[in-house]
Amino acid sequence: MSMLPLVLMFVVLYFIMIRPQMKKQKEHKAMIEALAKGDEVVTAGGVLGKVSKLGETYVHVDVSNGVEIQVQRSAVVQVLPKGTIGK
Repeated sequence: MSMLPLVLMFVVLYFIMIRPQMKKQKEHKAMIEALAKGDEVVTAGGVLGKVSKLGETYVHVDVSNGVEIQVQRSAVVQVLPKGTIGK
């Protein structure tokens, strides 16, 4: 009986913290795998740009006319709807 509160706390912790985090990681991984050339993205540093080249672990993002940066795929935080970045 003395272990019941400890087990109950772990179950609550799992459903409140661990499970949502795992779901978020799974969604992020699916988004990164679905990246395609021409997608408009936001990086972890807040840089907006359009994907110009895709590599195994890196993505080339066109941030301005003639300016291209290379970032890790995991640094892409969000894929924006087409036409969000006005160029």
